[in-house]
Amino acid sequence: MTRLCRRLIPLSLAGALLAGCMHTSPPAVVTPAMPSGDYAQLLEDVRVLSADDMQGRDTGSEGGARARAYIIGRLEALGVAPSSMGREQPFEAAGHTREGPKTFNGVNILGQIPGTRVGGRWIVVTAHYDHVGVNDGQIFNGADDNASGVATMLELARRLKAQAPEHSVLFVAFDGEERGLIGAKRFVEAPPFPLDSITLNLNFDMTARAETDNHLWVTGTYQHPELRPLLASIPASGAISLAFGKDTPQDLEENNWVDASDHGAFHAAGVRFLYMGVDYHPDYHRPTDDFDKIQPAVFAGSTELAIAAFRALDQALDR
Repeated sequence: MTRLCRRLIPLSLAGALLAGCMHTSPPAVVTPAMPSGDYAQLLEDVRVLSADDMQGRDTGSEGGARARAYIIGRLEALGVAPSSMGREQPFEAAGHTREGPKTFNGVNILGQIPGTRVGGRWIVVTAHYDHVGVNDGQIFNGADDNASGVATMLELARRLKAQAPEHSVLFVAFDGEERGLIGAKRFVEAPPFPLDSITLNLNFDMTARAETDNHLWVTGTYQHPELRPLLASIPASGAISLAFGKDTPQDLEENNWVDASDHGAFHAAGVRFLYMGVDYHPDYHRPTDDFDKIQPAVFAGSTELAIAAFRALDQALDR
């Protein structure tokens, strides 16, 4: 509730605002221009993962298993190899629920692409595929949170299969983010290679609904200021541009995203991270976070920015 109340208009102002609008023409609706490219699969990935038959993708649920099978199928169709410890990393951990702690059985999904320049150094690209499931008979489909981040990650994997990265890349679709980052915590406890070989964790969480402020936010450059100059010159993609923040001591409570998603587990383990995601919107963690709310051009633009950011980091790090 507190995340949404700042957008409400006080009733004392509503009449004045309405009166002021009575004699004015309605504003023109501007449809964002679609970036050039084929985004059919990007949108299809979100549509499938946020469909009702995924049952909100809760950790340990049938819907979560169905989503996992889809993501594994997509990685295999792209030709993304399993990690050195396999395609799946199962785990058991205590997580959060509305009723209290509960033990969850989850599964992280892994795939890797070798690097051409620094193959022994890794960029770990992550996005959680779980959501909060079914509550009070309503399915929380989580189209933006976080079917969108998984789709962006899969699109990046497709691009890297066509044009190989300089660093080796491990893709991890995490389970259990909504239950307390439990999949990410398990990963950093038992990674497929030493943590000190990871040059960066790049985490995508909510990459679709950038129309709130026309920004894809980058969190983590306060902690790692050497990374900001590498991204600052990336141009906007259509109406969407990068913004930096949500990571300083002045950013309080829900406006501080340093530990807000799976990158928090990497940060706690001393691994350099960046988080990319959009700001809160009225459908955040509500059953209305559905595929039909996503504007294709906005999502395509933010995904292009995420991929451009990866390329800039990949080319500049470990020189």
